[in-house]
Amino acid sequence: MSPGGGVGGPMKDCEYSQISTHSSSSPMESPHMKKSISKRKWEVFPGRNKFFCNGRIMMARQTGVFYLTFVLILVTSGLFFAFDCPYLSEKITPAIPVVGAILFFFVMGTLLRTSFSDPGVLPRATPEEAADLERQIGNTEDIANGSSTGGYRPPPRTKEIIINGQAVKLKYCFTCKIFRPPRASHCSLCDNCVERFDHHCPWVGNCVGKRNYRFFYMFILSLSFLTVFIFAFVITHIIHRAQKTGFLTALKDSPASVLEAVVCFFSVWSIVGLSGFHTYLISSNQTTNEDIKGSWSNKRGKENFNPYSYGNICANCCSALCGPLSPSLIDRRGFIQPDTPQPATSSNGITMYGATQSQSNMGTEVRLTRW
Repeated sequence: MSPGGGVGGPMKDCEYSQISTHSSSSPMESPHMKKSISKRKWEVFPGRNKFFCNGRIMMARQTGVFYLTFVLILVTSGLFFAFDCPYLSEKITPAIPVVGAILFFFVMGTLLRTSFSDPGVLPRATPEEAADLERQIGNTEDIANGSSTGGYRPPPRTKEIIINGQAVKLKYCFTCKIFRPPRASHCSLCDNCVERFDHHCPWVGNCVGKRNYRFFYMFILSLSFLTVFIFAFVITHIIHRAQKTGFLTALKDSPASVLEAVVCFFSVWSIVGLSGFHTYLISSNQTTNEDIKGSWSNKRGKENFNPYSYGNICANCCSALCGPLSPSLIDRRGFIQPDTPQPATSSNGITMYGATQSQSNMGTEVRLTRW
């Protein structure tokens, strides 16, 4: 979702290595024996997440509010289809339940896609990678200070890179033992570093980040349309009945419509407002985290600007909603082979940007590539 960056030279991609622990099994070892002995990575995942369907579904540990969201949408829509649509279809047009059904299924699909997916969790450094990074940083500091003492030095908190002419600080995560990439942040609730972290949303039971932000936005946008749609036609239903039997009689004849109208009335303002806020963020290519912190606010200086913006609304929207979806980096369904060392570089020669990145790249200019 966020543009890719090149480190150490133009057009050289800067990626994260996907932790791979597969090893070649001995000729005498059958695949069935291997599967029975080995565990999958989601079973020992270090973050605070819950997994279902053998690791295919990944959610935050606290999911109570997500179930409330699911039930509210399901019950309100169910009452609408059961008690309002038959009357509206007969008296006005049969297109009303058809449009309502399309909106309902789209809302539920995007909700589940947001809630059940990997938001862009970054793999933690292995002990060897973390020790190597700390040793490199310690040696760099010793040389700079003219000291050769070999004592332990904790890694520095930040380092600075340049993205499209704008200085950006990368923070070291003491939990994941990596320098977080631009726009990434550590979620304290899920205990994971997430790429292009937007926020943790209890309503969907998951973090919102690089891999599920577009589905989150489509969810709240379609939910806004569904809420307005149901509210408008529930009022239409009540008014249509009131013209024949009177207002109080119409309310008594359709108590479910009254309940739907109350739920929609009190929820539509926050849902529509949230949709408008994220529409603004997408049009300016910002995240909620950056907007709250004022990362690109003019108050920080006249030269402070958003280096991730493409300069126009259409390009920013296409980048957020239509760009290629990056693969998951944690391989949560892969098998654990503890006797196999975890690689620090990829097989195709692309530089890995994680815990073992060479410190000679500190301060290197990074230019975003346009795709």
